[in-house]
Amino acid sequence: MAADENLHRGIVNGLLRHDPRIDIVSIQQSPLEGADDPTVLEWAAATGRVLLSHDLATIPKYARDRLAAGRKMPGVIAIRQDLPLGRVLEDLILMIECSLEGEFEGRIEFLPLRIP
Repeated sequence: MAADENLHRGIVNGLLRHDPRIDIVSIQQSPLEGADDPTVLEWAAATGRVLLSHDLATIPKYARDRLAAGRKMPGVIAIRQDLPLGRVLEDLILMIECSLEGEFEGRIEFLPLRIP
């Protein structure tokens, strides 16, 4: 997984507290800090990482553009910023624990998974 620059740091920390074996890289920890969205998606595709982002507008649009062009897109999980941290972690942990490797390929998912 990859955490977009705008992703709340508590999400990454919470996932790693739940399971330190989760392979997640923050864009800030990569050479991509400050890169535009298409570059971030290209890097995610090259490294096979599902991108977690709070960007509900442009990241899904660029991900759809990649798919329309027949380019690899390992997946995007777009997370509303107004969701409580616990709810986000609950949904992400469920997705991680119940999915198979490569299952998010070509998919754009939005959190929350369900409306209360």
